[in-house]
Amino acid sequence: MLKGIGFGLCLTALVVLAAPKAKADEWNQKTIITFSGPVEVPGVGQHILPAGTYVFKLMASPSNRHIVQIFNEDQTHVFTTILAIPNYRVNAADKTVITFREVPAGQPQALKAWFYPGNQWGDRFVYERSRAVELAKENNEAVLSTPVALTESPVEALNTAPVEDVTPSGETVETAAVVEAPPVVAPEAAAPVEVAKTLPKTASNLPLIGLAGLLMLGGGLFLAGLFKSTV
Repeated sequence: MLKGIGFGLCLTALVVLAAPKAKADEWNQKTIITFSGPVEVPGVGQHILPAGTYVFKLMASPSNRHIVQIFNEDQTHVFTTILAIPNYRVNAADKTVITFREVPAGQPQALKAWFYPGNQWGDRFVYERSRAVELAKENNEAVLSTPVALTESPVEALNTAPVEDVTPSGETVETAAVVEAPPVVAPEAAAPVEVAKTLPKTASNLPLIGLAGLLMLGGGLFLAGLFKSTV
């Protein structure tokens, strides 16, 4: 098992390092990739690709899933057509990244996901249920699967084929347990309202001035009368 894991990590690194030389198209995410060893792929058609150079492309799909086709280097032959589910990752790389599942030593590496350069959204590949259960046991994690026999399904059927996740025990779990969802962004807090440092005036000072004047006038008259009475 460890030899298989080591080979898988090495193969992944070779694919990533080869990515800067790959030609790509933004619309169908065309990417040219060279595998240094045999690779197991799900989908309609051939399931073991020998070491060599291949072209990955996205087909137009009306559903929320993706259809990926793998061609030979000159794009004259389609090796396989793969059902995939959009998968999110937090950090986007500036290179093509292809990941593989762990397999026993001596077996071809099993294709897991493909991320186009600069994209946070990639493609997580779906296997037929029987093979998905085997991969789940080997990796001790849930694997995307479909009960439909992909080798007998036309391309159009991939848009409606049921997709489920199977655990190492063969149980079905929610897709969210396998495909990472984008993080929930918390809404921005409202800006605090600044409280006025001085209170607004509620009335004019004129009544107070008038009252003070009357008091002074009354006081003056009182003092004048008092002065006359003492003379």
